[in-house]
Amino acid sequence: MKLRTIAIFTGATFEVPQCIQRIDHRATHGWQLRYGGTKLYSDHSNDGSGAAASLEAATKELLKRIALLPAPSLLQRAPSVSKTSDLPVGISGPVLRVRRGGRTHDCSLSVLIPRFGQKPRRRTVYIGTENTYTEARFEAALAKAILMRTEAEEAYEVATTRARRAGAREHKKQVREAKALTTA
Repeated sequence: MKLRTIAIFTGATFEVPQCIQRIDHRATHGWQLRYGGTKLYSDHSNDGSGAAASLEAATKELLKRIALLPAPSLLQRAPSVSKTSDLPVGISGPVLRVRRGGRTHDCSLSVLIPRFGQKPRRRTVYIGTENTYTEARFEAALAKAILMRTEAEEAYEVATTRARRAGAREHKKQVREAKALTTA
């Protein structure tokens, strides 16, 4: 789990997990959890003395939510406004090209395959040549491309959730070890 150091208005510093933000505004002082919705964990003091306890409560709730909820997807859900075709996100084409040494044009769709922790891959789905291209072949290739993209998105989201949960387990382990050292 990613941690960052935050200094609050009193000068106290805390190691704060990703998805928890500090709110210090007029009479509002606390930690806001932003994962599967938002929730504010107030310090219940104006002097910042309750910041450690409220951060601990927010972190406990974050770890619960990570264990129960899927990780938020970072994948684009809607086509860019500048996209000129009606094709879904991650699919472009048809691409017309001539293979090296050939005379006939062939046509294909290009599919961007997201992979968690790695660069995305680009795959092509063949439609046909200039002589065999039909609307039915285009529709079949489009269905195959949509299926490829959907399966890749699902795998990406599963991998994202697994990684997030593994990070949460590691964080819990580190917190337990740190508490054991301080009580020993």
